[in-house]
Amino acid sequence: MATITKALARTALATTLGGLYTVPTSGTTTVVTSIVVVNTAAGSATFTVLLDGVEIFNLTPIAGNSTISIDMKQVLDANVTPKIIEGVSTSTAVKIHISGVEIS
Repeated sequence: MATITKALARTALATTLGGLYTVPTSGTTTVVTSIVVVNTAAGSATFTVLLDGVEIFNLTPIAGNSTISIDMKQVLDANVTPKIIEGVSTSTAVKIHISGVEIS
């Protein structure tokens, strides 16, 4: 088994729901290990993050010029329907970094 530690996503969140990461090929398991969200604007905003269509953060408030860091162990298995991580924010000043491990 190959295990690759990597940044799964590192981007600004859009103001419409969009894909941040898709588990590659069947036979690959991805483990999300941490999510860091930063708001670079002075004003507050909210963000939503979904793992395979299920909200793990839903309209979560983030104060201006602040950071939220979450450690986790969430497994996304590839299968016929690709598993995806999606996100959205009320401001493009909200950035996200998702770290994890791909196991194939």
